[in-house]
Amino acid sequence: MAKTKPGKKDLDSYYIKGTNKVVRPGDCVLMRPSDPDKPPYVARVEKIEADHRNNVKVRVRWYYRPEESIGGRRQFHGAKELFLSDHYDVQSAHTIEGKCIVHSFKNYTKLENVGVEDYFCRFEYKAATGGFTPDRVAVYCKCEMPYNPDDLMVQCEGCKDWFHPSCMGMTIEEAKKLDHFLCSDCSSDDDAKRSLNSFPVSPSIEKWSLSAERDDRLILLNCGERLIFAFSSRVCCCVVELYSEEKDTECVWIEMI
Repeated sequence: MAKTKPGKKDLDSYYIKGTNKVVRPGDCVLMRPSDPDKPPYVARVEKIEADHRNNVKVRVRWYYRPEESIGGRRQFHGAKELFLSDHYDVQSAHTIEGKCIVHSFKNYTKLENVGVEDYFCRFEYKAATGGFTPDRVAVYCKCEMPYNPDDLMVQCEGCKDWFHPSCMGMTIEEAKKLDHFLCSDCSSDDDAKRSLNSFPVSPSIEKWSLSAERDDRLILLNCGERLIFAFSSRVCCCVVELYSEEKDTECVWIEMI
């Protein structure tokens, strides 16, 4: 009669060899690579089990570094960024070197100090196909790149978008000294508004009959209760109303005619 092999038993925890650190299912660990010149592998422990000889093995789910993925490392990938893969494996518990923490992207960006054991993950990775979940993320700046938490960015007070200093023609040192920042688009809009508001406006404009004074580009219309500037070109004419006595208030009204 054939003998049955003794079964395996699940363990709730495991002490890392030579330390007092305890590993439990759900913890993230650093695992010794076969090549000593490479950084340790990072994995999430799914299960811990021992055989009848008390050899302990761990079932793990691997994290990939960006350079280990099919697409490779890109500009927006952080130095401590990892991808949670669908690649599972069983390894000897003796290959565990230490523990680490893999934060969510949001929590990682809130850390005041990033330690050696701190990593972050914002993508899940399909090792066979090279696909990512999610397959889309928010992009920022003129370069339209996802956020890299290692890079300094400044926020525009107008549109609230974030920008790399280098994309705005600034050094990092110059960006750190800023008290206020407007991107080039919002700065142009702000200049235009100041230009419109700089026209002198009188609280008591006489009710002139319709008349017009014009040169090649500007028409000044004095019609009834309104003082109107009309800017003309070969393409269009824009009418800008600066004051309305009827409303007794300053206003700006633009119409294409």
